[in-house]
Amino acid sequence: MTKLIDGKIVAKEILDNLADEVLFLNKKPCLAVIIVGNDSASKIYVNLKKKKALELGFNSIVIELPEKTLEKDLIDKIEELNSDKNVNAILVQMPLPKHINPLKIIETISPQKDVDCFHPYNVGNISIGKKSYVYPCTPKGIIRLLEYYDIKIEGKHAVVIGRSNIVGRPLSQMLINENATVTLCHSKTKNLSEITKTADILISAVGKPNLVTENMVKDGVVIIDVGMNRLENGKLCGDVDFENVKDKASYITPVPGGVGPMTICSLMVNTYDLFKYQNSL
Repeated sequence: MTKLIDGKIVAKEILDNLADEVLFLNKKPCLAVIIVGNDSASKIYVNLKKKKALELGFNSIVIELPEKTLEKDLIDKIEELNSDKNVNAILVQMPLPKHINPLKIIETISPQKDVDCFHPYNVGNISIGKKSYVYPCTPKGIIRLLEYYDIKIEGKHAVVIGRSNIVGRPLSQMLINENATVTLCHSKTKNLSEITKTADILISAVGKPNLVTENMVKDGVVIIDVGMNRLENGKLCGDVDFENVKDKASYITPVPGGVGPMTICSLMVNTYDLFKYQNSL
């Protein structure tokens, strides 16, 4: 029988434990988020992050800058936060206005405060110095889900569809670190279904509804659906044809309610881990 991987339950348990730890701290972790412009979806995401941080007892700073903010002025603001010892974690909400180079902005954030783990220093090594402290939020959440449900990674063939720097590439490296054999697929991959049929763990992070269909997976596969797509009727769905695929899977994440809650959960855990690192706790 297929088991549903419930990200809401896992995230709640992790964050409840985190809130208990924060309760006894004399100094509180601080997350600073910068948003540039008036993108409505970005504002919703930022408000969710602020709300969750405050619920955990963190200090939360939200800096709202106008759409026409110069790149230099944004960089100056980030440098100011880099130098502020009361700020432990910095996040610049994407997307940015077209006149601002996102790569330049990401590189400006101090690697020691890069809560998203997007800085080249962190993306390449997924570490601070010689020891890992933070990991990209969505991949970190996926690994935590697999661990929570006692899904063995070592020795398994994990197929990842999507090669973004946010999910696909760092997740592939993290799975390798867990001793999985990893195949990373993308838009130029030939015979995709022949590869996905060999997957013990299949993770799709593309953003294309019904990309993964019933005839693309083998019986007993573990499916992690990272896709978040809104259909014409307003309904949210993932990359996987959930209703037709679920009966072949041993475990599967729903959309919504699967990976999504774990991403913001991991953001909060990263903030706390950076706080501990900076304060040598």
